[in-house]
Amino acid sequence: MTEQDTSVPQVTPPSWRVFHATGQEPAGEPPRLPEPPPWRVFAGSPLQPAPPDDAQATRRRLGVVQEGPQLREEEIDAVNAALLLRRPLLITGPPGVGKSTLAYLIAHELALGRVLPWSIVSRTTLRGGLYEYDAIGRAQAIAAWRAGGDNGITAPAADATSAPDLGDFVTLGPLGTALLAYGRPRVLLVDELDKSDIDLPNDLLHVLENGSYDIPELVRSSVGEVSVFTDDPERRAVIEAGRVECAEFPVVVITSNGEREFPAAFRRRCLPLEMRPPSREQLISIVVSHLRRRPEGITALVNEFERRLHGGGTQSVDQLLNAVQLTTADGFQAEADGRKLIEMLLRDLSKGR
Repeated sequence: MTEQDTSVPQVTPPSWRVFHATGQEPAGEPPRLPEPPPWRVFAGSPLQPAPPDDAQATRRRLGVVQEGPQLREEEIDAVNAALLLRRPLLITGPPGVGKSTLAYLIAHELALGRVLPWSIVSRTTLRGGLYEYDAIGRAQAIAAWRAGGDNGITAPAADATSAPDLGDFVTLGPLGTALLAYGRPRVLLVDELDKSDIDLPNDLLHVLENGSYDIPELVRSSVGEVSVFTDDPERRAVIEAGRVECAEFPVVVITSNGEREFPAAFRRRCLPLEMRPPSREQLISIVVSHLRRRPEGITALVNEFERRLHGGGTQSVDQLLNAVQLTTADGFQAEADGRKLIEMLLRDLSKGR
């Protein structure tokens, strides 16, 4: 009797990563996201149509993406952990290292449609991120309707079919749009949250935890379904009973320049990612991707930019892009006054001028 081969063929398990930071748009079906944890499953409805894309904004942010990963391994792992756990990603780092650009890289590579940017200032409120209700505009429209418009004929109060639609005066903000029920998650960019009022991070806790919110003006109305405007240009969404709940928790990218600390309760709900300045190879790749070519003299400028960066200065990649674009212009002379312009473009941003 021959001895049976009891060895089991070694099968390499599939990688847990779904995002690889290559920036390459999927050729066929979009990548399938991992199943959410049981405590991050949501059941929002009705399901909205697939969101639009914004190729122009993507090209402006990413340029022509070069081959190979655009991020470091630990940064790629942090993004994939946030995708798997359905938790916001809190990105810190110096200005100009690509924190907000990461949201566009994720949306492009995973085919998640247009990024919903929410730029934060000191006056930003949670309500503004969720929705706006134009009460004055609706009151004026109702008054004009009851007056019969231009013909002066008073419309009967019971004739609700031609009354101004309540949904015409409700517009969802970026956060409110991201929490609509989509078949695939939206990408929400909460840019520079550290500039907000001190209460905004705490105000976000309930929404980020529950993936839902109510619009009181719609809850109080007797209309079951209302079509409202969204943050997507020329797009509307249907809301039932005044409540919005996501079906897939959005990919939330929160950026901070480290101007202040966030409450522990807020940080507990986020996955931290500290982005470091790009390596020399990454800098060259960024320049080539945005300029669509590799211009002559790029090595010297990259070396000088990197020297200033590691010398303790505050530098932004935008400065390098501007300097390369200027020096490759026809007829530009890098000596004398031209050198002064380069020094001005590559100046230390921490100096205040």
